[in-house]
Amino acid sequence: MGLLGTLLGRKNEAAQNLINQGAVIIDVRTPGEFSGGKVAGSKNIPLNEIQKREKEIMKINKPIVFCCASGGRSGQATSYFKSKGLNCENGGGWMTVNGMVNQ
Repeated sequence: MGLLGTLLGRKNEAAQNLINQGAVIIDVRTPGEFSGGKVAGSKNIPLNEIQKREKEIMKINKPIVFCCASGGRSGQATSYFKSKGLNCENGGGWMTVNGMVNQ
């Protein structure tokens, strides 16, 4: 496994651990993207609303796994909330996270 595969494996392992602990899944795609397919039970909070809904997200009393289409936007959300001390991980694309939930 190359460096990229190792890094992705660790990211997914960390997200999987949080999912196993009952993490809330927040999908940061647009509502239109979200309506086209989603992880069952996930919340849709588009990336452009993340900062104004910060208090709502910080009040969630569980770990959080962010997802999106490919992992880019969810990575931005994860970095932002990790800097705030939130227990969260970037799960990557929603289909990857969906596979983690349904293991």
